[in-house]
Amino acid sequence: MADPIDDKPRCFGSHSALYARYHDEEWGVPVHDDRLLFEMLILEGAHAGLSWETVLKKRDGYRAVYHDFDVERVAAMGDDELAEALQNPTIIRHRQKVPGARQNARVFLRMQAEFGSFSNWLWSHVEGQPRLGHWETREAMPAVTPLATQISKDLKKRGMTFVGPTIIYAYLQAVGVVNDHFQGCWKAEPRD
Repeated sequence: MADPIDDKPRCFGSHSALYARYHDEEWGVPVHDDRLLFEMLILEGAHAGLSWETVLKKRDGYRAVYHDFDVERVAAMGDDELAEALQNPTIIRHRQKVPGARQNARVFLRMQAEFGSFSNWLWSHVEGQPRLGHWETREAMPAVTPLATQISKDLKKRGMTFVGPTIIYAYLQAVGVVNDHFQGCWKAEPRD
């Protein structure tokens, strides 16, 4: 039996208790931990073309396959291990996204070395403070912003995959670089 869902107004509804918990406990909360930033980057890339709820249901599988998102271990995954992951039904088995996680891990490590942490690089785009969205409804929210486009271009230039501006905007929302809880959501902050 599914967990009961309360009637709190949420940015993307209350499709399931899993989705509601994600919204209430994670979405839009500022993340500075590189492991979690890497996890969300890989999950948002996996999300492209699919529902977020599908990704959330497979999150434990991703954690197992990608060594709890230990970026060094993912960067060191061999071709045989990636081929095995492509056969694993606990994740989304996409022929480019699975090896793309290793590629992104390698770029992530270079960025950590260059900036001290990936978090330092990411949060420097907003001077360490989340940008507060001003959307009245979810439908008013754009799919892409100039910030997402800028970050996407930089990540692509560095060699990352599955980091287009739409994916990156969703990522920025997920890790709290952008706080887009719209007015009417129980988690929305008062706007000036």
